[in-house]
Amino acid sequence: MSKQTALATFAGGCFWCMVKPFDQFEGIHQVVSGYMGGHVADPTYEQVKTGETGHFEVVQISYDPSVFSYQQLLDIYWPQVDPTDDGGQFHDRGSQYRAAIFYHDEEQKQLAEQSKQSIIDSGRFQQPIVTEILPASTFYRAETHHQDFYKKNKKYYQEDRAKSGRDEFIENHWS
Repeated sequence: MSKQTALATFAGGCFWCMVKPFDQFEGIHQVVSGYMGGHVADPTYEQVKTGETGHFEVVQISYDPSVFSYQQLLDIYWPQVDPTDDGGQFHDRGSQYRAAIFYHDEEQKQLAEQSKQSIIDSGRFQQPIVTEILPASTFYRAETHHQDFYKKNKKYYQEDRAKSGRDEFIENHWS
């Protein structure tokens, strides 16, 4: 990685719905769907979706921090998730769909913790904020058909997102 490229990794439920919010800004080089945090090497989607590998479905973002800051990424991340749900996100249930921020260095850790505290302090939610902040570990790229799913399978993506409840939650809690 050059000095102009950094990584950020976020879990927020199904990775199909987490790509598009980040994939539209100058300074974002790439958003890759994958898996992180588990105990099985080279997991497949079929393994991860059982919830038994310990992995989260994640998006890993490569970006130019001189154009788009980590704080800006956090500002996009939080409104994509229900930070009070430790059983998954929206209609996607299971440990593989939990929300988490995976930090790649101490600065990211501090910024993530500060952003989480800001959500807590805001009083926006009545329940505890349970989104974890964890050290980044090995990233496993998801299978090719999961990459850029919202572009390659527009109709199915839109139908799945519509029935997930994500957009209603965002409208009700983050608008």
